[in-house]
Amino acid sequence: MSIEQLAETAVAMVAPGKGIIAIDESSGTIAKRFAGVGIENTEENRRAYRELLLTTPGLNEYISGAILFDETIRQKTKDGVPFARYMSDNGMISGINVDKGTHALAGFPGEVVTEGLDGLRARLEEYYKLGARFAKWRAVINIGEDIPSGTCIEANAHALARYAALCQEQGLVPMVEPEVLMDGNHDIDTCFEVSEVTLRALFDALYNHNVALEGTILKASMVLPGKDSDDTASIEDVAESTLICLKSAVPAILPGIVFLSGGQSDEDATAHLDAMNRMGPNPWPLSFSYGRAMQQAALKLWSQDLVGNYDAAQATVYERAKANGLAALGQWTRG
Repeated sequence: MSIEQLAETAVAMVAPGKGIIAIDESSGTIAKRFAGVGIENTEENRRAYRELLLTTPGLNEYISGAILFDETIRQKTKDGVPFARYMSDNGMISGINVDKGTHALAGFPGEVVTEGLDGLRARLEEYYKLGARFAKWRAVINIGEDIPSGTCIEANAHALARYAALCQEQGLVPMVEPEVLMDGNHDIDTCFEVSEVTLRALFDALYNHNVALEGTILKASMVLPGKDSDDTASIEDVAESTLICLKSAVPAILPGIVFLSGGQSDEDATAHLDAMNRMGPNPWPLSFSYGRAMQQAALKLWSQDLVGNYDAAQATVYERAKANGLAALGQWTRG
């Protein structure tokens, strides 16, 4: 795939008023979420839940694509249509989570590095054949006493860049996700400083690995105080701090930025996105790639009656997609 084709896919991922639904939870994570609402964690229940999300009527009005897990991209609808083909037939782009999770960074207590580069070229080739057209890799940056270290930031930026280069080699748009966690008692200024340093390191590494930014999407965390912090920040404070940070570190050539919800409430994640777009115009489209903030309400509803509440759960998914699609245009109204 040419750089032009990669760029075309990247632009389609952040089309006006559309975003990405993240349904790439690992086997362990989906097991915990099912257990939390009393659903048995079977392969068929996981497949049925993914189908509920992806076949929501009208979803493609506000959703441009979905990030899938390895199991999910190999699954089919109850009518036997592979999920990736169903998505393509309905104007949505299939993505795939390809990292192997975080592991302790040796010599640096409290810090982690994401693994999964071994064998990645072959896996990306297979995922392309299965219908994926973009991929995602998540790095995790913790804030705490004397962390993050420069070594941790550099190690994760390097892995993200290597992954991104391999993606583009195989015709997949890389979604690079350097998540600065909300965990901790840090204030919003500390989050700003760590986020800025992390983003600068990331784009320096992408440049050094000859990654074409016009065929790359950034999945960013917002600049927020830690969830255990006494610091309070308004919707406007978060939006303004996040925008200043992004403008200082992210090249304008990037096709778009999608945000993770990262522990925020459903409504706060939508409100912050809406506020940033109302503060525009911005150098890039700002949209969403939400997981829990898109599907948690639907999961709770579906768990109460897997058959009887199916349509109602899909209606909830649609409403969350619509709210965030409007926020991506700066046109959302609370309530």
